[in-house]
Amino acid sequence: MLNQLQKRQNAGLLRPDPAQDQAAVILEALSDRLQQQGSGGFWSGLFSKKSPPPRGVYLHGAVGGGKTMLMDLFFETVPILQKRRVHFHAFMQDIHQRRAQLQADDVIAALADEIADGVRLLCLDEMQIVDIADAMMIGRLYEALRLREVTLVTTANVPPEGLYRDGLNRQLFLPFIDQLKATMDVVALQSAADYRRGRVRARETFLSPATAENRIAFNAIWNDLTDHAAGFPQKLAVLGRDLLVPKAAHGCAAFTFAELCGQALGPADYLAITRSFQTVFISGLAALGESQRNEAKRFIIMIDAF
Repeated sequence: MLNQLQKRQNAGLLRPDPAQDQAAVILEALSDRLQQQGSGGFWSGLFSKKSPPPRGVYLHGAVGGGKTMLMDLFFETVPILQKRRVHFHAFMQDIHQRRAQLQADDVIAALADEIADGVRLLCLDEMQIVDIADAMMIGRLYEALRLREVTLVTTANVPPEGLYRDGLNRQLFLPFIDQLKATMDVVALQSAADYRRGRVRARETFLSPATAENRIAFNAIWNDLTDHAAGFPQKLAVLGRDLLVPKAAHGCAAFTFAELCGQALGPADYLAITRSFQTVFISGLAALGESQRNEAKRFIIMIDAF
């Protein structure tokens, strides 16, 4: 992996970044451990006792620092076939769907069996625990996957102790945080640059009127900042209830104006959005008249919070 990163830097495809280089060294070491783990052959695996899988890597840092790029490069170059890479929210949606369909005495064990079938390395991009259902399940599932010799590599915007912050019944989630720290190398990617922000710095980001041409430009900025991710719905826990984010990816969230200001949201909702996302896309902002005083008031509160 490290050689590929340096080749791309030398070719001018990536800017040299010491923080990324340091993270790549740690991921390269994990790649070596995974290769060694799988080199024992059939008879060795048949007669040997199961051993704990290699320690995983929890890579966290600010949006735009290159976390996803590094994980994708690691996934591409790690020399094993038994691997899977998926966005965290898509992974959890799949887990909840499977859980609803399973009929087993131990649903977590059955889920872990399905996920671990043919998988030794699981890469989850953008881990973010905002839903109590995810919070209550992920710890037990992670423990079950490790028993099945699955190693986890994940990216996140916050360190482990920042996961599910202020969430409902968070004390029940804390053992999972301890488990992550005990079984993964926690790596802070302290890059000085926001590489994605630079992609749109010279572009117009207030697009009016709502023409087809401006819609294309609006979507192009989303694609640049999310690396063409389609985005997934997401829920944020706010004062014991859920706030629905219609589309989220790579530190970006997308709403219509009606979704943000046309319903009874307040400062707590807008502040929850700022804690989870760096960039918010808002479409459908129209001129506000006398009959839309509530919408105008919420718009002012939202801008203040952002």
